[in-house]
Amino acid sequence: MPRQRSAGRHGADGVLNVALIGQRFMGRAHSNAWGQAGRFFDLPLRAGLHTVAGRDAAALPEFARRWGWQRWTARWQDIARDGEVGLVDIATPNHLHADQGLAMLAAGKHVACEKPLAATLDEARTLRDAARAAARRGARTFVWFNYRRCPALGLAWQLVREGRLGAIRHVRARYLQSWGGPATPLSWRFKKALAGSGAHGDLNAHIVDLARFLTGDEIEVVHGAAARTFVAERRIEAAGAGARGRRAARTGRSDVDDCLLFLAGFRSGAVASFEASRAATGHLNDHGIEVSGTEGALRFDFEDMNVLQLHEGGEGRARRTAGWRRITCTAPAHPWIAAWWPEAHGLGYEHGFVNMAADILGALGGRRPVVPLPDFADAYETQRVLEAALLAVKHRCAVKLSEVR
Repeated sequence: MPRQRSAGRHGADGVLNVALIGQRFMGRAHSNAWGQAGRFFDLPLRAGLHTVAGRDAAALPEFARRWGWQRWTARWQDIARDGEVGLVDIATPNHLHADQGLAMLAAGKHVACEKPLAATLDEARTLRDAARAAARRGARTFVWFNYRRCPALGLAWQLVREGRLGAIRHVRARYLQSWGGPATPLSWRFKKALAGSGAHGDLNAHIVDLARFLTGDEIEVVHGAAARTFVAERRIEAAGAGARGRRAARTGRSDVDDCLLFLAGFRSGAVASFEASRAATGHLNDHGIEVSGTEGALRFDFEDMNVLQLHEGGEGRARRTAGWRRITCTAPAHPWIAAWWPEAHGLGYEHGFVNMAADILGALGGRRPVVPLPDFADAYETQRVLEAALLAVKHRCAVKLSEVR
């Protein structure tokens, strides 16, 4: 593979060299984000797509060509030793996050990691502590809670900060999907040793982060939780067309939750409900959150992602005209929209990743992001809540966050 000349790792000539570990679903989403950020946003740093690493060595050259990566390697450890790389983006299965993140932080690189931060709370704590030490040497960390970068949710964050909802009383959050039925084959997402948990870590992670992000409050107790594994055995996909018959009929155990629901309480006294499922028939990507306060409420549904619904008016307002107002979040005044299309031309799933990549590059270039960027310490707090819910399921009791360390 020819080695192409690259700009310096720390932003020489306005370029920050980025390396990506992962070449599947998230690898594509992140590659698109780094490639598009500088095309739409006026940034102090531009991402140089330096190296992509992945386990499928045969597919890497085509992946690199399609997405614009200059180099490729089947050994992610090569990236830690490469002095030209300034930021490493980890988009691999959960059980790999700790080893890869620790190696990149030790090498002095900025790190952006997919959520959840790790497969276990112990690994997440180790990453948090390593990030603290690395920060003293100038390295920064980020976690891809990309739904924070939906313009409607960015607006929601602003409205809560302006006091438009008053004191928060209720949070209701759900993330429901239906792709995990009996016909879905076994993958790393259904193995506890690789994923840590099932729908809980995959989906509840997003809505717990959103609840903390929007309210600015922390959960102090999980009151109770319930989890179910509906499909305990899943077929193992044959390696190829010639592997039919005996190999095609093999099955393996799924030992993670297909759904997990829990109730929680915030420090402020607000209450919350969270529901995550991969087995909710009729729900494709039903990701929603509602926040209610003494003076108003807001709600968001990702399947209508360009819209935020707002209800203003506490008990003192006239009930005769009170009601929900639909805000189409596509005006230049809405977060991130000015970088994109003319008003009323909506954004989609991939734009949350691009908006986040732009905010990361902006932050590393000295700019304040539109809304807070989650780092390893922030993501660790979300993982503590996830762990408390797992403990509540296991012990069938309430779990205080002060007991989860």
